[in-house]
Amino acid sequence: MTLLAHPSSSPLLIDSASSVRNARGRVEPRLWTPPLRELTPETSYGFDVITFARDALRHPLDPWQEWAVIHGGELLPDGRPRFRIVLLLVARQNGKTELPVVLSAYWQFVEGVPLVLGTSTKLDYAKESWQKAVKLIRAATHRSRRDAEADSLRRLLPAGRWIREANGEQESWTINPDTDEVETRYKIAASNAEGGRSLTIKRLVLDELRQHHDYSAWDAAEPATSAVYDAQIWALSNAGDANSVVLNDLRASALEFIRTGVGDERLGLIEYSMPEGSDPCDIEALAQANPNLGVPPHGRIDPEALLAKARRAVAKGGDALAGFITEYGCLNVPKLSPAIDPDGYRGCLEVGTLDDARSRVALCFDVAPDERHATLAAAAIMSDGRARGEIIAAWDSVAQLRRVLPELMVRVRPQALGWLPNGPSAVLAADMAERVGWPPPGVKVEAIRGELAAVCMGFAEQVKAGQFAHSGDPLLDAQIAAAERLMREGGTWVFSRKGGGHCDAVYAMAGAVHLARTLPAPVGRPRILTVPT
Repeated sequence: MTLLAHPSSSPLLIDSASSVRNARGRVEPRLWTPPLRELTPETSYGFDVITFARDALRHPLDPWQEWAVIHGGELLPDGRPRFRIVLLLVARQNGKTELPVVLSAYWQFVEGVPLVLGTSTKLDYAKESWQKAVKLIRAATHRSRRDAEADSLRRLLPAGRWIREANGEQESWTINPDTDEVETRYKIAASNAEGGRSLTIKRLVLDELRQHHDYSAWDAAEPATSAVYDAQIWALSNAGDANSVVLNDLRASALEFIRTGVGDERLGLIEYSMPEGSDPCDIEALAQANPNLGVPPHGRIDPEALLAKARRAVAKGGDALAGFITEYGCLNVPKLSPAIDPDGYRGCLEVGTLDDARSRVALCFDVAPDERHATLAAAAIMSDGRARGEIIAAWDSVAQLRRVLPELMVRVRPQALGWLPNGPSAVLAADMAERVGWPPPGVKVEAIRGELAAVCMGFAEQVKAGQFAHSGDPLLDAQIAAAERLMREGGTWVFSRKGGGHCDAVYAMAGAVHLARTLPAPVGRPRILTVPT
């Protein structure tokens, strides 16, 4: 009698199952800011952190964590951290919160940092990291008296108490062994409008940055590092959503620098995430978001279990799938009903320039409601009737835009410059109108009045119809992915800035496209378009 083989015995299925079981997380992140020079023990303090974790704490870092501290610990020639801000993004349950535990101990016991502040969305979460650090130090100092590493740690602890847990405050400290005076402190706080105020912070940890839905917590803590010449902030999270305004803004800025080399070279991105558009059930894609995928000692996450979660999420779809991609793929999932059709926008990607439309360029600027971001966009109608758009520049304040705008007008020499007077741009426009020599000769300056809904809906329709072309600017990509519809009477709508998020790049681009389509046909010799870098 011939026995029929069970399906699981198929060579193809066996190979597939084997590849899943043998999947390993990627040590190198998918996206990262390149170093300014070769990273060695002389050019990165991360090598010291690795040695300290292994020899002094007896708590070795995982390979991906070692990669992160080496690159995040890059040093400038004068010894300061190259990155003022390190933005570390990785999927859940990969040991993300273990890094600040080790880093905080290193900053205290090796670097002698006067003040380390650890924050998280809830005080209990920050307390957990602090307690882990205290536990590691206690275990290390209780080793043999002949242990040199343990003895060096003991010398920095006072004879009596070195931690405080009272009245909602958690703090640990070290002393100068020669003077017995307090030398370093490690405090914790909740991420809110008070966390960090009145302090001077040299090392700041912001955990769960995705939960910063406005700038109140950032404004409380980040300025406390401003007066410290060699301060550093580590901001850690998994992927955010449309409301994660601080994370989204930092990530967009970091990606812009990676792409162009222009911008803030002291903002570093280390991102472990699935490639956009990946199949959630692709174990190789999941390995890029989960560096601890695989069996111990370096793996912590069961590949077969993770793939099973992926399949369940795909089967359910909707919020279940979006949640899986966010938490385990470390990708920001756009809204299910976005203002701009995501497939249509991706289909409009066509890398190019405005060089062939030099005589018919229109510019539009917009300012975010909180006046923390402003964008200048350009658009022109190409020979095939489509509108091509580019982000010319973006700023973190209205003052920067006000100062640079006249120079940009001279360099770009557009036919028209517009703004949307319903928002904060009106204040800037009024200021510019009082300047001598404004507007520049040959430039039509106008407010796009009474047409805001038409501008927004028209731009969305052109994107959906493939009548728009763009080159994949990270700022525009990020804001379009987060833009929602804000309904108005009569069934019209405008772009929404819910949750304090920024949408000025989308408004600026929509306004520029609108102006470009209303310009008269070009006459005479084309102007030269010089887009500033």
